[in-house]
Amino acid sequence: MPRPRQFDEARVLASVQDVFWDKGYAGTSLEDLLAASGLGKGSLYGAFGDKRTLFLRVLREYDEANDRMLRAWLDEADRSVDVIRGFVTGPLRDPDGDQARRGCLLANTAMELSVSASDVAAEARRSYAATTSVLVDAIRRAQREGDVASRVVPESAAHAVLAGQLGLVVLGRVGQDPATLLSMADTLLSGLLPTS
Repeated sequence: MPRPRQFDEARVLASVQDVFWDKGYAGTSLEDLLAASGLGKGSLYGAFGDKRTLFLRVLREYDEANDRMLRAWLDEADRSVDVIRGFVTGPLRDPDGDQARRGCLLANTAMELSVSASDVAAEARRSYAATTSVLVDAIRRAQREGDVASRVVPESAAHAVLAGQLGLVVLGRVGQDPATLLSMADTLLSGLLPTS
């Protein structure tokens, strides 16, 4: 009989996620993963597979957690437009700029690996489609609430909001001033989601 696992799987995944997020896939070594997880190579790979399999699992869980969070945020929000604004500006609001410089694990990964790794590109497309779907729902609701003009096409606006947010994430990653990023976000949102 196999021995029961003697570690907290969620903690291990969160720890290795942080390493992948900070160093990227290529920059993360086996030694980094072992140090972060506190596991030996046999235990780590026995539980999660090789580095690529582990990375894809971390990425999928990150994406699914973000999708659940965004959907719950929309379900609980008093005004849908606040969710859209928060989606765009949330990563930029860290006063020290650390969150903006860290970027988004999915966006960082897509830039690093999408050209050479079809499975990563497929996961990025799946995740961005899920995010776009939530944004479409948010824009439709914001229209019903009177916060976004009825002439706005929700699907087109949702794609543009996502593209704009990703652009801001990239600019934050390279060290753009957080105040400038927030100003850019305000301009983006007022253009994409007019009230009249």
